[in-house]
Amino acid sequence: MDIKDKSSVIFNNVIDKKTIKKANKSKAKFIKKFGDDTQKEYHLGLEEIPTLDFIGTQNLVLSDKPLKLPEKPVIVGNIRMGFGHYRISIALASCAKALGYNPVWMDLASFDATGSKMIRYQNDLYSMASRLSQKIALFNKLFWEPLNSEGFRQITYNAADQKNSELLAPLYHDLPKDVPFVATHVWPSQGAVHAGLTHVVNAIPDNWPMALHLSEGAIHVVQTPFAYLGYKMLNGMAKKPLNGIPESDLYEVGHYVDHELVANVEKDVEARVNRIQKGEPIRILTSVGGAGAGSKSFLEIVNHLIPMVKEKKVALFINLGDHKDMYDFICKKIPGFDSMSKTYFDDYASTKEFVKKMEKEVVEGIHVFYHKNIFEAVYSTNLLMRQSEILITKPSELAFYPVVKIMMKHIGGHEVYGAVHAQEIGDSTFECPDKKSMTEMLDRLTSDKELLIHLNKQIIKLKKMGYYDGGYKAVELAVKGK
Repeated sequence: MDIKDKSSVIFNNVIDKKTIKKANKSKAKFIKKFGDDTQKEYHLGLEEIPTLDFIGTQNLVLSDKPLKLPEKPVIVGNIRMGFGHYRISIALASCAKALGYNPVWMDLASFDATGSKMIRYQNDLYSMASRLSQKIALFNKLFWEPLNSEGFRQITYNAADQKNSELLAPLYHDLPKDVPFVATHVWPSQGAVHAGLTHVVNAIPDNWPMALHLSEGAIHVVQTPFAYLGYKMLNGMAKKPLNGIPESDLYEVGHYVDHELVANVEKDVEARVNRIQKGEPIRILTSVGGAGAGSKSFLEIVNHLIPMVKEKKVALFINLGDHKDMYDFICKKIPGFDSMSKTYFDDYASTKEFVKKMEKEVVEGIHVFYHKNIFEAVYSTNLLMRQSEILITKPSELAFYPVVKIMMKHIGGHEVYGAVHAQEIGDSTFECPDKKSMTEMLDRLTSDKELLIHLNKQIIKLKKMGYYDGGYKAVELAVKGK
C-alpha cells in the first residue's frame, strides 16, 4: 500500500527535523513491540450488533473472505476510549440510518493487528492516567491537566500521531476508496486517509482546539463556532502563527446527537415540564464514564441526593456503564445502599422495560444499571436520558446532548470548554468542580421549578436553531466527499 507521509508538512506548516525523527522512532517502537503487518492484506466481514438493531448497524470483523458491504453504506470509524467515542459513533450511525444509509461499525481497536494493539496500549495508558488524575492532585496539576490542555494541542504532537497511524492502513484493505467514512476519533480518520480513502470526515469531539485532532486529507467537522475559529487558525498550536485549515476542509456542523433524541425533543421536553409542574419526583440521571474515574465526586452526589429520594423529591438513576465495581464501592461507603436501590444488572431487556414504564408511571426511589456489553452500557444512558429532567455529567461528549445538564468537574483540561459552551447556549449549568458548588446546584434545581422548566424549554429553542443537527451534516459531508 502506497502511504504518503503526513508528518513532515501539516497544512503547509513544515515540521522540524527533530520532531520528525522522534515520530519515526515512535512508529518503529510499536513495530518492534507488536510486529510489522504493513504488507498484510486483511479481509473483513460483517456481524450484527444486537443492541443497535433498531438502526441496523453491522460490525466489521476479521474474515477469511473479501468484504461485501450493504447498499449505500456509511462506515463509522471509531475506537473504544472511555464511552465518548462510542457514544458519538452511535449518534452518527443513527443519523446515517435516518438519512437512508446503512451504517457499518469499525472499531480500530478491536482487531488482532499491529495498529489495533498500538491503540489498545495507548488507551490503557490514557485510562490509567485519567483515574490517577482524580486520586493524586499533584499528578493532575503538574502532568495530566497540562498534557490534555497544552501538550496535545501542539502541532508537533500531530506529527507523531500521523506517523503511528500509518500502521492502521492495512485494516482498510477491503474498503472501497470512495466509501463514505465518518471517524469519531482522529486515529481512524488518519488511518483511512493513509489507506487512500477519499470521502473521510473527521468528527472532532471536543470544544478545545488541539492538533491531536488533525487529520489532513479528511474533512474536519466541529460542533461550535469557538472550535471552528481555533482550527481555522490552528490557534496556539505552535509558538508562532501557523497556516490554518483551508475552508474546504473545515465545517461547523452543530452537535453530534442521535436521530431518535433530536426527533423527539419537543415530546420529551413537554413530558419533563408536565412532570415538574405536577410535583412528581424530579428524575436525575448520573452516568459513570467509561474510564471509571471520579468515584469521590460520584459518591458525594449520591450521598447528597439520598435524603431527597426518601422525601420523594427526587428519583435517582445511576448508570454504572460497565463498571460494576462502582456499585460495590458505593455500597461499602454508604451502609444500606444495596437495600434502598433497585438494580438492573446485565439485563438489557429489563432496562428497556423499565424505561418504557417511565413514560406513563410516576417513578420513585434509586435505580442502578450495569451492563457488561459496551453497547448496552453506553446506550442505557440514551434511553434513560429521554425520561430524565436532569443529567449529571462531566463536560465531555454528553455536554452537547439535548438534556438539562449539571456539569461535574472536568477530567482533563480539554473538557473545560465543553462546559463553557453548554452554559452559554443555555441548556446546562456552569461547571461545579467541588462538593459545595455541586450540592448548591442540586438544591437549586430541585427546588426552583421555574429555573428547571426554563432550562428544559431552552432545548426546544436550540433545536429550532439547528444546534443538534451535527450528526446529519457530518454524514452528508462524508457522502458528498471533497
